Amino acid sequence: MQKIMSLFQRDYTGNRQVRDEVVPGAEWVINGEGMATEKFDGTCCLIHEDGRLYRRYDAKEGKSPPRGFIAAQDPDPVTGHWPGWIGVKADDPADAWHMEAMAREPFPLIPGTYELVGPKIQKNPYNFNSHRLIKHGSHFLPNLSRELPKNPRTYTFESVKELLTTYNIEGIVWHHPDGRMVKIKAKDFGIKWPRDLQKSLR
Repeated sequence: MQKIMSLFQRDYTGNRQVRDEVVPGAEWVINGEGMATEKFDGTCCLIHEDGRLYRRYDAKEGKSPPRGFIAAQDPDPVTGHWPGWIGVKADDPADAWHMEAMAREPFPLIPGTYELVGPKIQKNPYNFNSHRLIKHGSHFLPNLSRELPKNPRTYTFESVKELLTTYNIEGIVWHHPDGRMVKIKAKDFGIKWPRDLQKSLR
């Protein structure tokens, strides 16, 4: 999965939080285009077109990836990081939670990227009692989505911050009809995640 750009610029010389400046190329979100979906806090994986499950793998600092590696993008020319995917194996303890989640699915999953969540993933902020796979972009946030082009919902720095302060979600990912994506996380504003709030956009 290619890296998704942030909605707002980050202050790398100060508190490392975002500031009120849109990242070039993300203006379409501010203009009310695309659909808003919930960003889940787990680990990314892939259902390949061959039906197999792959987990994320980052070949760091020029390290050669293992056999069977599927590149998600070209290596970063600055850091050397090369993100991609490697197939999960039933006999590999590192893949146990992936296998558990795959086994509980009653039907074959459609190809695409998913988020693995559950008891052993990221301290389980959702309190799930088993591991599961959530397809990226599948949980629309109706209060934030624009159903009719003639009635767009536009955003500002303060309105996005307010939404992430009010609702107990890790973040938002906007999906444009042409395939572009933009994200923002609660932590980007210095907002604690997860929190013990009752409101939810799901």
